[in-house]
Amino acid sequence: MKPLTTSFAWLFVSFSSVFAVSNATNSNLRFGPQSVNLWRLDAQEKALLAAHPTVSPLVLQDTGNADFSASLQKGAEFSEQYFAQPIDHHNRTAGTFGQRYWVNTRHYIPGSGGPVIVLDGGETSGEDRIPFLDTGIVDILAKATGGVGVVLEHRYYGKSIPVSDFSTDNLRWLNNDQAAADSANFMANVEFYGIDEDLTAPNVPWIYYGGSYAGARSAHMRILYPELVFGAIASSAVTHATLSNWEYYDIIRQAADPNCTAHIENAVKTLDVLLEVPYLNPYVKGLFGLQDLKHDDDFMSVIEIPLGYWQAKNWDPSIGSQKFDEFCEALNKPIFGATDIAALPVGHEDRLLRLPSGHWIDFSVLNYAQYIREDLVKRCLNAGMTVGECFNTYNDTAFLETSIDQNWRLWTFQVCTEWGYFFVGMAPPDPEHPKIVSKLMTMDYATKICQQAFPPGKYFTVPPLPNITAVNVLGDFAISADRLAFIDGDVDPWKPCTPHSKYADDRKDTILRPFKLIPGGVHHYDENGLRNVTDEPPEIQRIHYEIVNFVLEWLEDFEA
Repeated sequence: MKPLTTSFAWLFVSFSSVFAVSNATNSNLRFGPQSVNLWRLDAQEKALLAAHPTVSPLVLQDTGNADFSASLQKGAEFSEQYFAQPIDHHNRTAGTFGQRYWVNTRHYIPGSGGPVIVLDGGETSGEDRIPFLDTGIVDILAKATGGVGVVLEHRYYGKSIPVSDFSTDNLRWLNNDQAAADSANFMANVEFYGIDEDLTAPNVPWIYYGGSYAGARSAHMRILYPELVFGAIASSAVTHATLSNWEYYDIIRQAADPNCTAHIENAVKTLDVLLEVPYLNPYVKGLFGLQDLKHDDDFMSVIEIPLGYWQAKNWDPSIGSQKFDEFCEALNKPIFGATDIAALPVGHEDRLLRLPSGHWIDFSVLNYAQYIREDLVKRCLNAGMTVGECFNTYNDTAFLETSIDQNWRLWTFQVCTEWGYFFVGMAPPDPEHPKIVSKLMTMDYATKICQQAFPPGKYFTVPPLPNITAVNVLGDFAISADRLAFIDGDVDPWKPCTPHSKYADDRKDTILRPFKLIPGGVHHYDENGLRNVTDEPPEIQRIHYEIVNFVLEWLEDFEA
């Protein structure tokens, strides 16, 4: 069969023409950096919905976050409460703020002396963690132990805001040290409403749980405050901070369907080449509906947004996202019903189309372009924004708003000051190593948001690169202690930054130091649960059973 040159070339031109017309009124113009832009797009969509509540609501797109929406299960029985915390634990004259928390006492046996199961809210509103208090890991452990469950919101997130705005100076108390001191102060001094017993640490056993960043915090709390944290469970715990996080995408490359991976690898390689051809550059961007993006790195960072959908996978289809799988299906969608051609391997001559320049591309690149137009560009335009307003990262003034509704600034600040995790495409060091990330994703491109968003203040200046030593000094890959459990997912893109990383020494899985890997698991797969646990998949039932088992064993050793 001959390459479908004529038909595909016609399709290429048609796509470009249609979207050149539809975008004709747009003017030129993320955190790695598109995540900031996606946050802004989400906010615009929500604002439109709020302004026109009688109009059919916009369907907000899944941006690949693993965190649950607060609208899932609020748990009406869990009322928000506040605990007074110092803004600065090293200078009490700076004032105080209210740290929000929620309590589950449905399983508590009065007079039993705990335990207290506390879940660290991490880098989001604590409301997003209430499902775990209701049917997830907190409720599972509280039910098994007759204990109290708590969700503790992280300083600066949700309503636990200690400052009037998120300027560089006002964010100087958002760091690992202050957040850990918050948790310690809470455990040692909280009084639970309706419980006439002293359930503070170390009088009763506290089991600290966290997932992802909060998972690292859970491990850190066991190390920093062993007298208060009797036991800790660190799920998908990113205890290794790093500047370049190229391995994140490599996990996806290895774990995804090989056919999908081949499409992505080919598309990225092809686009990197075509963008270097001056007269083809705007033509290629137009194919994706992104002709208004002047900078090639901006264009390629938009192209890679769907890769983040992998992290949103979950064993529970009611909360997990299938968008990555849908993206993969779209890449190999038969053109004109030619299923025989779609079944051929990527790069086969019968799958190729010839551009006017003489360059040949696989038809999956067209499918990729259509997906970006329909999934991202259309969403942008429907929100009343231009492509430039949605995806340009070179407008410095766009990142200077500091009001407290700009909560994208919080985790970005933490990344820029202590955690890193910049997604770059120049690594791995071996240039022949297959990759699904553009070579244009450089460290300079990934980190420029730090200087754009956080100009020097009077009292604090964001460093040129984050001080990842502040994290890694607490144990890094080797972090360990008795009654400190690590639970990871086998195909979690964050696994390279956890103690299950290939760079870390292997460990034995014991009751005193559990070290467990969930087959097929992605990001903190053990954190959510079902009210009827027998409805959970076997591997999730198993990990929940094993967690309950080792926690019960730990509690037998508690001495007040």
